[in-house]
Amino acid sequence: MRILALNWRDPKNPETGGAEIHLHEILRRAVIASHEVTQVSQSVAGLPSEEIIDGVRILRHGKRNTFNFTLKKFALSLDIASNFDLVIEDLCKIPFYSPRWSPVPVLTIVPHLFGTTAYREVALPLALYVNFMESFIPRVYGKCSFVAISESTKKDLVKRGISAENVSVIPCGIDTGSYKPGKPDPEQGTFLYVGRLKKYKGVQLILAALAVLRDAGKNYRLVVLGSGDYEEELKKTASRLGLDQSVTFEGFVSQERKLHWLRKAWGAVFPSEKEGWGLTVIEANACGTPVIASNSDGQRDSVRDGITGILVPHGSVEDLASEMDRLAGDSVLRSILGKNGMEWAARFNWDDTADRMIEVMKDSLRK
Repeated sequence: MRILALNWRDPKNPETGGAEIHLHEILRRAVIASHEVTQVSQSVAGLPSEEIIDGVRILRHGKRNTFNFTLKKFALSLDIASNFDLVIEDLCKIPFYSPRWSPVPVLTIVPHLFGTTAYREVALPLALYVNFMESFIPRVYGKCSFVAISESTKKDLVKRGISAENVSVIPCGIDTGSYKPGKPDPEQGTFLYVGRLKKYKGVQLILAALAVLRDAGKNYRLVVLGSGDYEEELKKTASRLGLDQSVTFEGFVSQERKLHWLRKAWGAVFPSEKEGWGLTVIEANACGTPVIASNSDGQRDSVRDGITGILVPHGSVEDLASEMDRLAGDSVLRSILGKNGMEWAARFNWDDTADRMIEVMKDSLRK
């Protein structure tokens, strides 16, 4: 197959997250399987307009805030009808409406849609715009094949009007060669957050829980790995709550540093309002680290409550603090959840994910 992939960000974009990793792991394996892959993503200062990454041809075009407006013209200039068999749209931000203008079949990958989450993440005008653009998805993409990365995302699509028969669920994989336990050397009373620093990710809830525990005489530590537009607000919150000595913001870190903390933390905490799946949940489990997460879309798919981790009602600081304290104070519980988590994480790998995706790609061409 000759594949044209559309995504806002490519693997080298400094704001790349789980959705971009997911797509790239699939595309690079498609190249290994002898398919030709070109990806179009937004331009980034300091990166070339074209390069090859793991065999995938990356074309960078347009600006961050206008990429969805200029993509159609640029993509059509590549003569899609002559040079490609399939378009893959990674619908992880504002949709491109590619089925309206692509002369070849479109396969749509959906990590998750924003929905009402947008109103708590961005200013009202932008949230209204995002929801307005998402409202046309059933009409524009209704005849396309979809891949959702969790049952929660599939349910959201079906609720919006997409036929369940058109949606395949293929969870993310992980790099099983990297994500594995290290030497037993836990950092006493340390919790970890890994991910982009966005308001909907809920790191502010961890800070509030730490303050509750501190006031109860329990002094735990939080290490935050990642960056984002909510970082400065989180630092101000930590300072206001008197947590300067308890919280460390390490920013964007190397893979080695990430693995260091995934292996040493007593627990990883992910109080996000909504996720597509929860890739960092599985990465933590693979390292033998139990997880506490919000009982929200995506995370209720990746966390097996009471078995590989603990789910708490989203937004409940009291419940979050209570479960953090319970996990920290019970070494047997940490051991059981850690062991179960490793067995759970062993089910997911990128090779299987890519194999299933490639079959869906082929099926999309037969329709």
